Amino acid sequence: MNLKDTIAAIKPLDRSTEAIIRAAMDNKSKPRGSLGRLEEVGIRMSMMQGSLKPRTQPASLVVFAADHGVAAEGVSAFPAEVTPQMVLNFLGGGAAINVLCRMQNIRLRIADMGVNFDFAPHPDLLDLKVRKGSRNMLQEAAMTHEETLQALENGIRAWNIVAGDSPAIVAVGEMGIGNSTAAAAIIAAATGRDAAEVSGRGTGIDDAGLAHKVAVIRSALALHKPDPRDGLEILRSVGGLEIAGIAGFVLGAAAAQIPIILDGLIATSGGLIAALLCPATTDWLFSGHRSVEKGQAFALDLMGLEPLLDLGLRLGEGTGAALALTCIDAGCRIMTEMASFADAGVATEL
Repeated sequence: MNLKDTIAAIKPLDRSTEAIIRAAMDNKSKPRGSLGRLEEVGIRMSMMQGSLKPRTQPASLVVFAADHGVAAEGVSAFPAEVTPQMVLNFLGGGAAINVLCRMQNIRLRIADMGVNFDFAPHPDLLDLKVRKGSRNMLQEAAMTHEETLQALENGIRAWNIVAGDSPAIVAVGEMGIGNSTAAAAIIAAATGRDAAEVSGRGTGIDDAGLAHKVAVIRSALALHKPDPRDGLEILRSVGGLEIAGIAGFVLGAAAAQIPIILDGLIATSGGLIAALLCPATTDWLFSGHRSVEKGQAFALDLMGLEPLLDLGLRLGEGTGAALALTCIDAGCRIMTEMASFADAGVATEL
């Protein structure tokens, strides 16, 4: 499906079964609510999957990768060459996300949305390159209108490929030097927050680097003045190719009524773009973790999402989303495997 048809296919979560599902959870052999948010996760997954036996396998995670023109402004502690180097590390199985995906039996793929490098074919690499990096948002729009649409639809294509695995749940991560600047700019544009409120240290820039990053974002937003309600315009002006890919993938999965776990700041900004394009998308989203990057919180507030984990993570790659799958799986197993009071022969009251 193209972008228009995908958005039209997204439906809000059917809550007509919530009372039945919640009663089933409340009747498990435990005090009501004693497993905290795990109970709510199990209930949400049951509603999403339309089953009292929700599951998290098969699970898939896609890391969307691209370079950023704004990296030329010195907004990162690492050079742009790191983007293709890390993609090769992912494909070689040596990155943090590889470790976590192996640990939890998550099928990992890498989507090249716009890396400034020509990769050899690889079974885990999705060649969805729109162009070799976005443009410098400080001088011109990051993408043309046509490139923005193509990147979104390539994200939908990534979903269509993953859909062949019949996943029960999917997750998204990213790689791209300079992308925390693009993500912060997106969040500032959508929420009306000042660049200083949403900008963090990314790969580890110092105080002077952070002040420069804030100034770059302010100047870019002043140049483009995107409408805070127009996700497509925000994405075109100050976004990134991998962020567009994430947004398209999220829309595709939501149209198929598949739960999606967002990772940190950058993945959340992609989820925010998807939500601006289709608000019902948020019904199908989980926030995997609270990032050290402070801009994420404003985007999550706008989408009404609460992170599952808070571990001080700021790596990206999908690492927080992969770890959050453990909690989601626990919620599903409580719903599926835990005995009721009657099954266990446990009294419900004195």
